[in-house]
Amino acid sequence: MSDKKVQVYDSEDVLAVSLAKYTSNLSQKFCKERTSFTVVLSGGSLIKSLRKLLEPPYIDSLEWSKWHVFWVDERVVPKDHRDSNYLLAFDGFLSKIPIPTGNVYAINDALSAEGAAEDYETCIKHLVSSGIIATSEATGFPKFDLMLLGMGPDGHVASLFPGHPLVKEDKKWVTFIKDSPKPPPERITFTFPVINASEHIALVVAGAGKAGVVHTALGDGQNSEVLPVQMVSPEGELTWFLDKEAASKL
Repeated sequence: MSDKKVQVYDSEDVLAVSLAKYTSNLSQKFCKERTSFTVVLSGGSLIKSLRKLLEPPYIDSLEWSKWHVFWVDERVVPKDHRDSNYLLAFDGFLSKIPIPTGNVYAINDALSAEGAAEDYETCIKHLVSSGIIATSEATGFPKFDLMLLGMGPDGHVASLFPGHPLVKEDKKWVTFIKDSPKPPPERITFTFPVINASEHIALVVAGAGKAGVVHTALGDGQNSEVLPVQMVSPEGELTWFLDKEAASKL
């Protein structure tokens, strides 16, 4: 069971400042210890929060050349499509930092959902064998240094949705979904064994629209089924970053 911290901030902007400091501290720690810092992104408002890293002191002090960036899930659309998580992160954050192009691992958008998932898993296996990505001693799954997750108003994380069979997938590293309840329907996603092998997970949740699910996950809210966000339990440390609106029912 992971260590869990819950931090509540007065606004999304204050949350973003704290998230930048948290990410910077981990970057410095892992870059000192190893030749790589493996970071997994999700889409949505999370990218907006990461933009604080583009400001001093972070932009000039971090070892960006050691960063290796992945996506916990991706919509199976062209990279220049407005639904692409890659495009969101590239425009909002990645294009503005001096990270080597080869260290940014987007899916192959020329493949089918199934093909893209298999290709992404093959890429990760190669990086594990070459020592870029660590491995969990407990489970053998890839162990990313930092996974930055958002959460949907229904309690989904990555593209793992409530009641969907994929939440129980425990063999594959990366899988695909063709019937996402949230458009677009075709996506690839990391599975829970990979998510939970992480050394650090930041769950970033803001807005009153998510207060009920936060209450279910962290408070005494009742739910007939376990929500995907409640299944996030990394080997390392889990930190919830909430604004006061998202935490308003706790």
